[in-house]
Amino acid sequence: MGWIDLLCVLACFLVILSHCCDPFVAVFDNDRPVFLQGVMAGSLVCACVPLFVMMTAVLLLPVRMDLGSFYRRRLGRILPALVFWSLLLPVLYYLYYMSWIGTSSPSIDPALFTGEATLRKLWTFVFNFTYDTTPLWYLYMLAGLYFIMPIISPWLERVPKRDLHLVLAIWGFTLLLPYVRMAAPLLGYAGNSGNMGLYGECDWNIYGTFYYVSGFAGYIVLAFYLVKFPLEWSWRCLLAVCIPSFAVGYLITLIGFVEMQRHFPGDYACLETIWYFAGINVFLMTVPVFLIVQKAAVRARLWLARLAGATFGIYLCHFIFVQGAYDLVVQIPGMPTIARILLMAPMAFAVSYVVVWTMRSWRVTRRFVE
Repeated sequence: MGWIDLLCVLACFLVILSHCCDPFVAVFDNDRPVFLQGVMAGSLVCACVPLFVMMTAVLLLPVRMDLGSFYRRRLGRILPALVFWSLLLPVLYYLYYMSWIGTSSPSIDPALFTGEATLRKLWTFVFNFTYDTTPLWYLYMLAGLYFIMPIISPWLERVPKRDLHLVLAIWGFTLLLPYVRMAAPLLGYAGNSGNMGLYGECDWNIYGTFYYVSGFAGYIVLAFYLVKFPLEWSWRCLLAVCIPSFAVGYLITLIGFVEMQRHFPGDYACLETIWYFAGINVFLMTVPVFLIVQKAAVRARLWLARLAGATFGIYLCHFIFVQGAYDLVVQIPGMPTIARILLMAPMAFAVSYVVVWTMRSWRVTRRFVE
């Protein structure tokens, strides 16, 4: 379906755009105008990852194969890619850093890219991603979604619409929990022995009341619901709801991020709370984009399908090209930050596509980008 291809390409480009904003956001008070422009652009594209998750649900649910076959096919797709890029990207970053020795790269932290640090990254990826492999966090999370998708699929096929409403309402409440956690100390909550977790969370238990009905799993259920029970709204009605919803979500995200940075400079955990993908503000931005693309009913196009088919590989390799694009555009004098970001994103996207196209043409590397 054309609209799914469009959603896939859009989500991928928005991810790249969000990473193009990060180095400008990271200047904080060192250059306030640059920081504010970075936050304005970065807050606008926070729906990127939830859209990816919803697209996955649209493509894979309901699951039509047995549990073992599903795991072999889906995990067999992402695990080789995870290993390959976890090993290759640190080496590429190290070589990139070495190419800057004797110059003054504005965005390289030498401590992260020494030979010793690079070697350590080549085996510690079995525990988690590193800076070099930042986008691979998604694969770890995606594997978890793959584990539950065939389990919940039979229920999703049989569940009445009313019950889906109830489940989504519970999940909707969990979207408020990041802000409940932030507000609780203002009401006197001091945590449990210093641990500020909620509803049963503590140092010896991270699985609180809403742990099992929160996070990205809700976007899977939501996507299934919106496809199984599509909204029969006119364009006028849809836009009358979607535009204000997106605007409210964006303003909460933008103003919240700026205010949190102003009141709690250096507290990166608080800042990330505002950009949580499973927060109510990002939800308010995600659903309008999904509904509008779904309503558009874009016709299937061969070029769009080919581009959509390359987005997995583009996502995996783009991060280092964002780095290179940044180091190029910051050398252009007098260019506004927004313009730099809008130049970086298509540059990184295009180079990533060429890399993926090249790798797909060789049987040995094809499996790492498909």
